Amino acid sequence: MEKLKIQGGFTLSGEVRVSGAKNSAVALIPATILAESPVTIEGLPDISDVQMLSDLVEEIGGQVTYENNELTVDPSRMVAMPLPNGKVKRLRASYYLMGAMLGRFKKAVVGLPGGCHLGPRPIDQHIKGFEALGATVTNEQGAIYLRADELRGARIYLDVVSVGATINIMLAAVRAKGRTVIENAAKEPEIIDVATLLTNMGARIKGAGTDVIRIDGVDELKGCRHSIIPDRIEAGTYIIMGAAMGKEMIIDNVIPQHLESVIAKLREMGIRIETSSDQILVATQPSLKAVDIKTLVYPGFPTDLQQPFTSLLTRATGTSMVTDTIYGARFKHIDELRRMNASVKVEGRSAIINGPVQLQGARVKASDLRAGAALVTAGLMAKGITELTGLEHVDRGYSHLVDKLSNLGAMVWRERMTEQEIEQFQNS
Repeated sequence: MEKLKIQGGFTLSGEVRVSGAKNSAVALIPATILAESPVTIEGLPDISDVQMLSDLVEEIGGQVTYENNELTVDPSRMVAMPLPNGKVKRLRASYYLMGAMLGRFKKAVVGLPGGCHLGPRPIDQHIKGFEALGATVTNEQGAIYLRADELRGARIYLDVVSVGATINIMLAAVRAKGRTVIENAAKEPEIIDVATLLTNMGARIKGAGTDVIRIDGVDELKGCRHSIIPDRIEAGTYIIMGAAMGKEMIIDNVIPQHLESVIAKLREMGIRIETSSDQILVATQPSLKAVDIKTLVYPGFPTDLQQPFTSLLTRATGTSMVTDTIYGARFKHIDELRRMNASVKVEGRSAIINGPVQLQGARVKASDLRAGAALVTAGLMAKGITELTGLEHVDRGYSHLVDKLSNLGAMVWRERMTEQEIEQFQNS
């Protein structure tokens, strides 16, 4: 196991290129199961989630080649192999295998997914959609069993706006008989990305990116080549880091329209932001204003960025409030920020931050992916050295983090943990 060490206080400048979208990649890879011939996805991020999903696709008979961020899957020899345990348990997005395998084989056995612990994230809306399409769904010994003689299109209203359920129902419906209509669908850019891949494969989908998606089922899908969209959450993380410590810092390979809510809040704080078609320039200012944040479904402020934004707000003058309406348990980074001298407390679904304060380097632990991003951001601002454990979470979503930060001028490096440190980490 490794830990990340950050010597804080260094100004960030230069250019960083954003990788392909993690939240697209984890749906695009299962989507390849639906084809009858090879599918190639360009620009995938070099993260552990991509590797785990590639391994799972191989487990059910897919022939996978992955080189230079380009993945090719030949699904022609795939079978409906049960996937009850193993990597499925470590990966939240493994639930997309349910929709894809149900669409292709009319049956699937997939273990209940794992991933970051962010409080209750039920898959009841996924199951509601599968059952509406004609599947029988049961929970047997910790695995979800899906069976259908055939899938038929249906009108499905999602009780909660859910990215995962929207995509999973799309995956199952593209090869169902007749028309499926998903109402109250999520609108995230990643849904459009998945719909674009499926359309290139021969699916008939209209309305992706709106709250009503219409899918006319087809009998067969073919292979194709697809380029993934840039990762708006990785881009947002670097923008926030630039807002904290940047001087003429440029984020490249980004779609600014995907981050309008974040950019608006940064400008409200007094941060200098300039945008072009595929780049964002960010420069911090000596004095920042406190602001209030409320996470909402897209196009609102993304829940995945509230944690690193909380770190930035420790620099702002006054009292800020961050309210997470999506995941109420997404405040496990707050105790770690307190170790670093942050003046912050949690009240219900909100964190209240008083600033400005000078953060101090400390030994801290990432409890989930975006908490890790928050603590890296805090470490860049802190006086002294910050030691961050729990890097397995960070590696799930940030490709070549050390290299990218080092190229921007940060003093950051990885070290092997001692046996004593590993034991302390596992018992904490």
